[in-house]
Amino acid sequence: MEIHFTLNGQPVAVQAEPDEMLLEVLRRELGLRSVRETCGLGICGACTALLNGQPISTCILLAPLAEGCDITTVEGLGGRHPVQRAFEEVQAFQCGYCTPGMILTIKALLEEQPEPDEETIRRALGGNLCRCGCYLKIIQATQRAAVLLAEERRRQVERSAASTS
Repeated sequence: MEIHFTLNGQPVAVQAEPDEMLLEVLRRELGLRSVRETCGLGICGACTALLNGQPISTCILLAPLAEGCDITTVEGLGGRHPVQRAFEEVQAFQCGYCTPGMILTIKALLEEQPEPDEETIRRALGGNLCRCGCYLKIIQATQRAAVLLAEERRRQVERSAASTS
């Protein structure tokens, strides 16, 4: 069957079996490698993508259910997103295997809650596992990303005000 969705801002039409998982379509049919094939149970977060802005485990979502949806992977963030910059600044990764899923989960969190406390960050990351144990650095990167995003929003407001003056 053919399914249609928006992937990283671009319309996509792809063939998928009714019982095929979105992870398989993203990796095998569309060549995206940031969604990682790991547990197959939706518990590790390595396969995370954003579906209509919300983090989902692509390994347990049937591809046909993505029909008409907006899907974002790390490849779709473009340039260096503030969450990615924060990960680099804080060095919140070792092997990097979990990093794409962590970045997308944090991006979604910060869009809903621009200034989350540590407990909120921990809860949001509950579905993402890091085998290297970088959790403290990941929390610090989330806090740093919140600052970077706030600075970005402030600059946008200033530019907007300057252009209307």
